[in-house]
Amino acid sequence: MTDTAVLQTMNSAGSSGSGDNGHNHGHGQGTKAALAIGAIGIVFGDIGTSPLYAFRETFVGPHPLALDKAHVLGVISLIFWSMTLVVAIQYVTILMRADNKGQGGSLALVALISRHIGGSRYGWLAVLLGVFATSLFYGDSMITPAISVLSAVEGLTVVDHRLDRLVIPIALVLLIFLFVLQKRGTAKVGALFAPVMIVYFTVIAGMGAWQIVQTPEILWALNPYHAINFFVLDGTLAFLALGSVVLAVTGSEALYSDMGHFGRGPMRLSWFGFVMPCLLLNYFGQGAMVIGLPPEEAAVAIQSPFFFLANEQWRLPLVLLATAATFIASQAVISGAFSITHQAIQMGFIPRLSIRHTSETEGGQIYIPSVNWALMIAVIILVLTFQNSSNLASAYGIAVTGAVTIDTLLMAVLFMGVWRWKWWMAAPVVAIFLIVDGAYFAANLAKVGDGGWFPLVVGLVAFTLLTTWARGRKLMRDRMSEVALPMEIFAKSAKNSATRVPGTAIFMASSTAGVPSALLHNIKHNKVLHERVVILTVNIADIPYVDPNERCEYHDLGDGFYRAVLHYGFMESTDVPAGLKKMERCGGEFDMMSTSFFLSRQTLLPSKNPAMSIWREKIFAWMLRNSATAMDFFKLPTNRVVELGSQVEI
Repeated sequence: MTDTAVLQTMNSAGSSGSGDNGHNHGHGQGTKAALAIGAIGIVFGDIGTSPLYAFRETFVGPHPLALDKAHVLGVISLIFWSMTLVVAIQYVTILMRADNKGQGGSLALVALISRHIGGSRYGWLAVLLGVFATSLFYGDSMITPAISVLSAVEGLTVVDHRLDRLVIPIALVLLIFLFVLQKRGTAKVGALFAPVMIVYFTVIAGMGAWQIVQTPEILWALNPYHAINFFVLDGTLAFLALGSVVLAVTGSEALYSDMGHFGRGPMRLSWFGFVMPCLLLNYFGQGAMVIGLPPEEAAVAIQSPFFFLANEQWRLPLVLLATAATFIASQAVISGAFSITHQAIQMGFIPRLSIRHTSETEGGQIYIPSVNWALMIAVIILVLTFQNSSNLASAYGIAVTGAVTIDTLLMAVLFMGVWRWKWWMAAPVVAIFLIVDGAYFAANLAKVGDGGWFPLVVGLVAFTLLTTWARGRKLMRDRMSEVALPMEIFAKSAKNSATRVPGTAIFMASSTAGVPSALLHNIKHNKVLHERVVILTVNIADIPYVDPNERCEYHDLGDGFYRAVLHYGFMESTDVPAGLKKMERCGGEFDMMSTSFFLSRQTLLPSKNPAMSIWREKIFAWMLRNSATAMDFFKLPTNRVVELGSQVEI
C-alpha cells in the first residue's frame, strides 16, 4: 500500500471509543469452574484433536523418520516443549494478558496496539501484520474441518480395511451436514459440546497413561536433551520434522481469539488443569506404544497410532468418539470465522455482509451465510483434491505458523509500545519465541509444493481484499468530504427554501461532518424537508463493547436539524432502531411508524487520475456492488427506507 489508509481506517473506527469505556462480556456470570468446563467444549476442540494426526505425520509424512527410540524420544520431546513454549507460555500466559477490553485475537491485539502507537511512524505496519494474520486464519478455517473429520473417519480402516472406500463419502456427508447446521445456531448443540469433549479428553488420557505404565522410559522425553539430540543425530530431518510437530499446537491462536467468551482465568484453568495434561498423556502414550512394540508391529501401528492405543474391540467406539470431537472442533473453527469476519466488518476491512443472530441471549452467536457457504465449498474441494488426512497435513501448518510468527512480532510491539518494557527486557523474550516460531514457519515452507501453497494463496487473496476495501473506503470518504457542504450552512439556507412536512427523516451518514448526499438529493428532487431531520452516524469503536450509557450522542443544530451518533463496539450488533429508542432527547422519542430512513448508495465512476491501481479499483467496485445494504446491516424497518443513489470518483 502507498499510504497509511488501513491504519486510518482503524483510527476512524475507533475515534470515539478509545477511552476505557468497554467492559468484559461473555464471562461476567457463572463460577470460574463452570466457565472452565464450558471452555473445554467450545475452545479446545482444534488443538484437542491434533493427536489424531500430529505424531503420525512426523514418521509417515513427506519426510519419514526411523522408528527407533532416539527419534521417538526426540519427537515427543519436541511436542512437549513446543506445547509448553508456544501454547502454555506464549499464548496462555503472556498474550492472554494483552486483552482489548476482555477480547483476544489478532484484530483485538492490533486495536489495542493502534490505540497506543497508532500515530507513530510504524503504527501502520503493526496494523498490516494483524490484518495478514487474520487473512491466514481463513486458510486455516478451511483446512481444519477437512483434516479433522477425515482423520477421525479414517479410523474405520483400522477397524476394517475394507471400509477404506467409504471414508471420503462419510466425511463429505458429515461436513456438509455441519455447514447446513450453522443456520440453526449452535446454542442447543453447544450444550452437548462440553460433556462430549470431557469424555474425549478423559479417554485419550487414559489410553495414553496405560501405555506409559507399560513403557515408562518414554518419560525421558521430558528432558529437552532428547529434542536437542534429535537435531544432533539428524539435523536436516529434525528441521523438516518441525513441520509436522507443529501440528500438535495448531489451535493455539484460536485459544487467544476465543478468550472473550470465557475469560482469561477459566481458560487458564481448563488448559493447565485438564486439557494440557490429557494431551501430553496421549502423545507420550503414542510414543510409549511405538517403542514398546516389535519393529514389524510398530511399522503397522505408526500408520494410525491414535487408534492403535485402544484394544481392538474398543476401536469402533473410539472412532465414533473421535468423529464427534472433530465435529465439535470444526464447529468452533467455523464459528471463529464468523466472529473474525464480524470484527473485520465493524473495523472497516470487509464490506457489509448479511449477518443473522442465532440466539436471543448470546450476542456472539452469529451466522454469516456467504462465509458459511464459501467455507463449505472450499472444504469439499479440499477433501476431493487431497483424498486423505496425510496429504492435507502437508497443506496444514503454514497458515498457523505464519499467524503465530506475526503474533510474536506484534508481541514485541506490545512489550515496547503498550506495556513500556525496557528494550533489554523485551529483546530476550521476543528472541526466544521468534526463534521457535520462526523455525516452525521455515520448516513449513518446505510444504509449499506439497499443498502448503493453498493456505498461502487464500491468505494473500483475503489480505488483498481486506486492504483494498480499507483503502477504497477511505478514498471514497475523502472524495465525498471534499465536496460536502457544512451542515450549519445548509440548515440555515434550507429552512426557508423547502416545504416542511410532518414526521422524522433520518439520513444515514458515514461521516460526522458535512451534509450527506441523500439529503442533498432529497431536497433537490422532492423539495421538502421533514419537521425533524436527523443526520445519523454509526461509529464503531476499537473496543469490543461500548458502555450503554455512552451509546448515544447528539447535537441540536436548530430549526429541527440534529446530528446524532450511535457508538458500538466491534463485537456488538449495530441495531439502529434499538439505539434510537434510547435517544429521547434528540427532539423527542422516535416513532418508527412516522420515521423514514434515507440511505445513500454510491456508484463508482472511472477517474482520470485514480488514487489506486485500476485492478484494485475494479475489485473495490465489485465489493461495493455486492455488499449488503445498510438497511439489513443496521436492522432498519424495510417499509421505512428510501435509498438514493450518488456517483463518486476515487
